Amino acid sequence: MIDGKYYCIDAHCHIYPDAIAERAVAGTDNFYSLHSVYKGTAADLIEKGSAAGIDKYIVQSVATNPKQVKSINEFIAREVSLFPDKLIGLGTMHPGSTDIKGDIEHLVELGLKGVKLHPDIQAFKIDDYRCLKIYELCEEKGLTILMHTGDSRFDYSNPNRMLPILEIYTNLTVIGAHLGGWSVWDDAKEKLAGHKNFYVDTCSCFAFMEKVKALEIIRRYGADKVLFGTDYPMWKYEDELEYFLSLGLDSSEKESILNINAKKLFGLE
Repeated sequence: MIDGKYYCIDAHCHIYPDAIAERAVAGTDNFYSLHSVYKGTAADLIEKGSAAGIDKYIVQSVATNPKQVKSINEFIAREVSLFPDKLIGLGTMHPGSTDIKGDIEHLVELGLKGVKLHPDIQAFKIDDYRCLKIYELCEEKGLTILMHTGDSRFDYSNPNRMLPILEIYTNLTVIGAHLGGWSVWDDAKEKLAGHKNFYVDTCSCFAFMEKVKALEIIRRYGADKVLFGTDYPMWKYEDELEYFLSLGLDSSEKESILNINAKKLFGLE
């Protein structure tokens, strides 16, 4: 519990097998020129998060090529089975797969609750025609997509790419990570706020903006469309929570962001 009264779900956590976690974390650090503070394993996530008051974690990993999809999804499902009271798993997909339908069906059979996509690291544009089958099937099966959004260095996942997907797949729920557009926050809130099927999470934002800016963006989307996330293993839990709790949000807004929205999107009790 946070502040002794808020049940808290971290809606954006990356985990890796113990044998490759150090290398995988370093790869992401190099991509963003950052230095993660934690190990990147499920056990470490639960240890560090629990110490800070986190109750549940939505975990994922990203396939950098189609051959990794099956093994990554099975890994996430195994970790969830080891910590069923703590972890909710998302599967990965890759638009280069030759059997997107089969990958989705396998993901659902494994009990995973949604799909994580990272267009920048996976090197595809959100509106790439190869992705349309993924969106179609996720919409059909009610799978929420958590998608990395935004990067001023690239044009894979910026708001102009997201807009047509939200307008075509109106029953597809998308969570745009990083308040809808990492490093392009103003453009994102202008273009994407107000779409009924679009949510955002807070991860990897607080270190890059003043609190008044973060509060303005959160309220532009609306507290009923925002999920708390930390991007584990990147940032220290205590720092992320201290920042969030000091924004000036009221109790109802905090409750929505810390747990209610995640429970609704992922069918959690």
